[in-house]
Amino acid sequence: MLDTPMAQVPLLDMSEQAADPQGFARALGESFERFGFAMVSNHGVPDDVVERAWAMTKAFFDLPEDEKRKFFVEGGGGARGYTPFKTEIAKGATHVDLKEFWHVGRELAKGHRFESHMPANLWPDRPEGFRDTFLDLFKALDDAGLRLLSAIALHLNLDKDWFEHAVEDGNSVLRLLHYPPVPADAPEVRAGAHEDINLITLLLGAEEAGLELLEKNGTWLPVKPPAGAMVVNVGDMLQRLTNHVLPSTTHRVVNPAPERRGFSRYSMPFFLHPAPDFMIETLPGTITADRPNRYETPISSHDYLHERLVEIGLIKK
Repeated sequence: MLDTPMAQVPLLDMSEQAADPQGFARALGESFERFGFAMVSNHGVPDDVVERAWAMTKAFFDLPEDEKRKFFVEGGGGARGYTPFKTEIAKGATHVDLKEFWHVGRELAKGHRFESHMPANLWPDRPEGFRDTFLDLFKALDDAGLRLLSAIALHLNLDKDWFEHAVEDGNSVLRLLHYPPVPADAPEVRAGAHEDINLITLLLGAEEAGLELLEKNGTWLPVKPPAGAMVVNVGDMLQRLTNHVLPSTTHRVVNPAPERRGFSRYSMPFFLHPAPDFMIETLPGTITADRPNRYETPISSHDYLHERLVEIGLIKK
């Protein structure tokens, strides 16, 4: 694929993975190496679950501000529950992001060994059915993510199940995002240029224009999936693990065209994380004479996540 501004992130059919796992892995890996992004259709997340989730997301963010703020945990780093408008800021940015969000994490049994690293979920009283809907969506995205990681493993010449142990009971987060309408003269962008922290991100709701990735030549490329498709991108943990063979690409959400500024934008990214005690150590197969190891010292995913949450203002030093 030519490295030109006219290039587009390819749309891959995930239903082909079962019949041709190597072919799908090759196509996904090539898209990641070129863009750090891919788009996938037929990803297996049930339509009815997604439709319920959109309805719940919109209903929750329509609630009064004081009701939503009951679920804001001061000093909690936004790990669970509600994070108010204009709280998060991209690393190095001068303006805070124009968004509010809600985080759902993995449900753990009482006394689980990761209980101290992964706080319990918070659940609002309304809209009714919120908890069940997002536990269903979390599970469906978790399953889809594992299938994508299997393809990534094959592309890296690893066993197809290599990531299973790494992400077992992983600290993954489902984020419900609301970007409210913006004034015509707003100087900020809805979400400043940033990279994701985790292994991979699975994003529902990018059909509404605004998502852009930074090309290698310095231009911004819009990412426009068809209805129902999912955007998937590499996070910094996977970039570090693969010695930058798979790049974590800078991306942003820009303010809409003037005729769309009176409308809200909603999306639901699923940030797929390893278990807190997983050590991010450069894969030997990604180290060559031309690509020396960039990261001599391994780091746990928990410590890495903490460093990054401080950088983006969700945790105070």
